[in-house]
Amino acid sequence: MTDSPHGSRGLGPEFIRLAQVVAQLRERCPWTRALTHESLLEYLLEESYEVIEAVETGHTRAEDARELSGELGDLLFQVLLHARLQEEAGNFAIYDVVTGLTDKMIRRNPHVFRPDGSLQEATTGDTAEIERAWDAAKKTEKPHRTSPFEGIPAALPALALAAKAQERARRAGLQVPRTGPALPGFDGEQELGDLLFEAVREAAEQGIDPEAALRGAVRRFTAQSPGTAD
Repeated sequence: MTDSPHGSRGLGPEFIRLAQVVAQLRERCPWTRALTHESLLEYLLEESYEVIEAVETGHTRAEDARELSGELGDLLFQVLLHARLQEEAGNFAIYDVVTGLTDKMIRRNPHVFRPDGSLQEATTGDTAEIERAWDAAKKTEKPHRTSPFEGIPAALPALALAAKAQERARRAGLQVPRTGPALPGFDGEQELGDLLFEAVREAAEQGIDPEAALRGAVRRFTAQSPGTAD
């Protein structure tokens, strides 16, 4: 992997300065000072979708990457604001967010890191083994979870919610049974998109909310799957 001209060098002082700027905005800017976790949510969602749009519209190429860099910065600003609100409340600071994430990545990726954070001499190319180690680390961290579906954000859009629930089921060794008529064959992403678009069109003609319908299907699937807590 090739480093960028800057990479992680000098990141410490620059990141500290960014955190200071956020703190100063909270202290001296009335608009920023009035923000709450709740009022920030719409901006967090908006910035997340703008990152997605930048990727999907090709702003990962060298000639267009500045657009993605800017959108990632806007998303990072949201993270820093939430962390600053918690620091003001005396709960945690951005330092705790960063160190917690670093420790988690080391702990959940034993194929890359030793427990002390140093690199393993050899790694594995077996993605199933990597997923098993990740899931085992999560179970150790959160032993109270009894279902593979716990922790999936209920606010996810219905299609993403369905995909995540099915992925969790498969990783837990659970079957994902067919729940309706088989779809006609499709070839690639474009044809699948057309099928989904047609399903939404037909739902609208019948007065059915497709988002609510798919959420209901996900709820029925997770409730009926073995190992799901009551």
